[in-house]
Amino acid sequence: MSKNILVVDDDEDTLKSIKRIFEHSGYKVKTAKNGFACIDKLEKGFTAILLMDLMMPKMDGWDTIREIIKRDLQNNVEIFVITAIGSFHHEKMKGLESYIKDYIAKPFDVEKLVNRIYSIN
Repeated sequence: MSKNILVVDDDEDTLKSIKRIFEHSGYKVKTAKNGFACIDKLEKGFTAILLMDLMMPKMDGWDTIREIIKRDLQNNVEIFVITAIGSFHHEKMKGLESYIKDYIAKPFDVEKLVNRIYSIN
Protein backbone atom coordinates (compact mmCIF):
# COMPACT_ATOMS: atom_id res chain seq x y z
CA MET A 1 0.00 0.00 0.00
CA SER A 2 1.42 3.37 -0.95
CA LYS A 3 1.65 6.32 1.38
CA ASN A 4 -1.39 8.11 -0.06
CA ILE A 5 -4.35 9.21 2.00
CA LEU A 6 -7.64 10.68 0.85
CA VAL A 7 -9.59 12.39 3.65
CA VAL A 8 -13.30 12.77 2.93
CA ASP A 9 -15.05 15.10 5.37
CA ASP A 10 -17.25 18.18 5.10
CA ASP A 11 -15.54 19.82 8.10
CA GLU A 12 -12.67 22.06 6.98
CA ASP A 13 -10.91 21.87 10.36
CA THR A 14 -10.92 18.07 10.29
CA LEU A 15 -9.53 18.06 6.75
CA LYS A 16 -6.73 20.45 7.67
CA SER A 17 -5.87 18.65 10.91
CA ILE A 18 -5.66 15.18 9.42
CA LYS A 19 -3.76 16.47 6.39
CA ARG A 20 -1.18 18.17 8.64
CA ILE A 21 -0.77 15.07 10.82
CA PHE A 22 -0.02 12.71 7.95
CA GLU A 23 1.95 15.04 5.70
CA HIS A 24 4.33 15.49 8.61
CA SER A 25 4.87 11.72 8.46
CA GLY A 26 5.62 11.66 4.74
CA TYR A 27 2.19 10.82 3.37
CA LYS A 28 0.70 12.46 0.30
CA VAL A 29 -2.70 13.67 1.48
CA LYS A 30 -5.62 14.67 -0.71
CA THR A 31 -8.94 15.95 0.57
CA ALA A 32 -12.55 15.83 -0.58
CA LYS A 33 -15.46 17.70 1.00
CA ASN A 34 -18.15 15.21 -0.05
CA GLY A 35 -18.78 11.81 -1.59
CA PHE A 36 -18.99 13.10 -5.15
CA ALA A 37 -15.48 14.58 -4.92
CA CYS A 38 -14.24 11.31 -3.41
CA ILE A 39 -15.68 9.24 -6.26
CA ASP A 40 -14.12 11.63 -8.76
CA LYS A 41 -10.65 11.19 -7.23
CA LEU A 42 -11.02 7.39 -7.16
CA GLU A 43 -12.12 7.34 -10.79
CA LYS A 44 -9.01 9.35 -11.64
CA GLY A 45 -6.87 6.58 -10.19
CA PHE A 46 -6.38 7.36 -6.48
CA THR A 47 -5.39 4.27 -4.52
CA ALA A 48 -4.34 3.70 -0.90
CA ILE A 49 -6.03 4.83 2.32
CA LEU A 50 -9.45 6.44 2.40
CA LEU A 51 -10.52 8.17 5.64
CA MET A 52 -14.29 8.59 5.29
CA ASP A 53 -16.65 10.66 7.38
CA LEU A 54 -20.21 9.31 7.37
CA MET A 55 -22.28 12.43 8.07
CA MET A 56 -21.86 14.74 5.06
CA PRO A 57 -24.25 16.73 2.89
CA LYS A 58 -24.90 15.89 -0.77
CA MET A 59 -23.61 12.29 -0.58
CA ASP A 60 -23.03 10.83 2.87
CA GLY A 61 -20.34 8.30 3.69
CA TRP A 62 -22.60 5.26 3.48
CA ASP A 63 -23.82 6.21 0.02
CA THR A 64 -20.26 7.00 -1.02
CA ILE A 65 -19.03 3.57 0.06
CA ARG A 66 -21.95 1.94 -1.76
CA GLU A 67 -21.09 3.93 -4.89
CA ILE A 68 -17.43 2.92 -4.59
CA ILE A 69 -18.52 -0.73 -4.54
CA LYS A 70 -21.07 -0.26 -7.33
CA ARG A 71 -18.39 1.27 -9.58
CA ASP A 72 -15.85 -1.38 -8.51
CA LEU A 73 -13.44 1.26 -7.16
CA GLN A 74 -12.73 -0.52 -3.86
CA ASN A 75 -9.69 -2.40 -5.18
CA ASN A 76 -6.40 -1.02 -3.82
CA VAL A 77 -8.28 1.21 -1.36
CA GLU A 78 -8.38 0.67 2.40
CA ILE A 79 -11.51 2.35 3.80
CA PHE A 80 -11.36 3.72 7.34
CA VAL A 81 -14.54 5.30 8.68
CA ILE A 82 -14.02 8.32 10.92
CA THR A 83 -17.28 9.52 12.42
CA ALA A 84 -19.10 10.96 15.41
CA ILE A 85 -21.68 8.18 15.12
CA GLY A 86 -20.88 6.02 18.11
CA SER A 87 -21.54 2.55 16.76
CA PHE A 88 -20.12 0.50 13.92
CA HIS A 89 -23.39 -1.44 13.95
CA HIS A 90 -25.56 1.38 12.59
CA GLU A 91 -28.41 0.13 10.39
CA LYS A 92 -26.98 1.91 7.33
CA MET A 93 -23.72 -0.02 7.77
CA LYS A 94 -25.42 -3.33 6.95
CA GLY A 95 -23.66 -5.02 4.06
CA LEU A 96 -20.69 -2.64 4.11
CA GLU A 97 -18.76 -4.13 7.03
CA SER A 98 -16.46 -6.28 4.90
CA TYR A 99 -15.33 -3.23 2.89
CA ILE A 100 -14.34 -1.20 5.94
CA LYS A 101 -10.88 -1.76 7.40
CA ASP A 102 -11.54 0.12 10.63
CA TYR A 103 -14.09 2.34 12.37
CA ILE A 104 -12.68 5.31 14.29
CA ALA A 105 -14.95 7.40 16.52
CA LYS A 106 -14.73 11.20 16.68
CA PRO A 107 -13.33 12.87 18.55
CA PHE A 108 -10.41 10.59 17.81
CA ASP A 109 -7.14 10.20 19.63
CA VAL A 110 -4.45 11.35 17.17
CA GLU A 111 -1.93 8.76 18.32
CA LYS A 112 -4.43 5.91 17.89
CA LEU A 113 -5.42 7.17 14.45
CA VAL A 114 -1.80 7.36 13.33
CA ASN A 115 -1.02 3.90 14.74
CA ARG A 116 -3.99 2.35 12.94
CA ILE A 117 -2.92 3.85 9.63
CA TYR A 118 0.74 2.92 10.16
CA SER A 119 -0.27 -0.66 10.93
CA ILE A 120 -1.32 -1.27 7.30
CA ASN A 121 1.80 0.22 5.70
